[in-house]
Amino acid sequence: MLHTAQRNNEAHWLRAFTFTIFMTTSVVVSYFPLYYKALGFSSVQIGMLYSIGPLVSIVSNLFWGVTSDKLGTVKKVLIVLLAAQIVLSVVLSQFTSFGAVVAMLICFYFFYFPIYPLSDSFAIITAQSQGKSFIGIRVFGSIGFAVSAIIFGMVLRSVGAHYSVWVVVMLGILSLVLAFFLTDKRATLKKMEFSGLWAVLKQREVLLFFLFVLLLAIAHRLNEAFLGLSLSQLGADESLIGWAWMLSALSEIPIFFLLNAFGDKFKELPLLAFSGLTYAIRLLLVAYMQNPVWIVSTQLMHSISFGIFYFVAVRYISRIIPDEYRSTGLALYTIVWSSIAGLLSGTLGGVLLEAYGKDTVYHVGAIFAFAACLGFMMLALQSHYAETGSRWPIRRRR
Repeated sequence: MLHTAQRNNEAHWLRAFTFTIFMTTSVVVSYFPLYYKALGFSSVQIGMLYSIGPLVSIVSNLFWGVTSDKLGTVKKVLIVLLAAQIVLSVVLSQFTSFGAVVAMLICFYFFYFPIYPLSDSFAIITAQSQGKSFIGIRVFGSIGFAVSAIIFGMVLRSVGAHYSVWVVVMLGILSLVLAFFLTDKRATLKKMEFSGLWAVLKQREVLLFFLFVLLLAIAHRLNEAFLGLSLSQLGADESLIGWAWMLSALSEIPIFFLLNAFGDKFKELPLLAFSGLTYAIRLLLVAYMQNPVWIVSTQLMHSISFGIFYFVAVRYISRIIPDEYRSTGLALYTIVWSSIAGLLSGTLGGVLLEAYGKDTVYHVGAIFAFAACLGFMMLALQSHYAETGSRWPIRRRR
């Protein structure tokens, strides 16, 4: 009985921690672009600032993922990252010139981005140790994101987007306090060897998977980076933008639970192809809409675009990458999904928004999403034919 209560406490603290770090994500994703706009930066400059984090995180995600695997601890690494994030947020708030903001964001993002693949790894390890689903922990991130989007949307509407950084400081302190209550775990006692990791990564299936993830991620990041600015240009205020992000986060929750209950009946690759198709339709709708309220309503499609993709992609990675490389594997996935895609979409999207407007940005995003859909479909067909030599079903063979 005591052991069960202890395990429940571990999961409760991790859920609370997940809730708070995704509250931070909500502010960074939703309101930092508006914060940059309040500082007087142009769309091209904002796109460049959005690209800084992904560029830095190519190094930082891999560095901290490997560090975690080598040291056999996630908790201590998270504490270091959160402490640095708080300090650098305070420093960032003191600068208003473009050059100084660029310099501080390079430092800030080095510690900010790795928190999320490491927290996912922590949740997966904890869930496996308790015989439960990882999504029962991760769903609290979606709830935290939604709560943060609407609450801080209303707050920042009243006080101004330039207070976004101080909200991040406050949430960072709360996350750091919760991190001390986490129970550290290690997925495996096997020693990590880089030669083994390279053997996994050079497999054709893994490489193509990451390539198609990149295509879909560019589409996702174009929407993430420029939705707030696009809505603002159409006359929406911070509160409506907050509702947009809240709806997207809340829409994840039911699909997570449905996939948790029934998702194992379907193969991963066909679901990923369906996610890509949904992204393409979603972005095309935004491209043709000019009413902010209607654009906000398309955020409900986040459930069957991102919701399906995220759940299935993490499951797929956990299947094709051995346990001893999990933190590093998830860090590499994050490098592709957030870092490289963010770098490309921030640079490309900023130029397109400045020169042609939001319609072109979203048309380009839809093209990337459809290309990813075709790629995942091709992988699914090849995988099925290799296994059975027969026509392609989407259900798993019993």
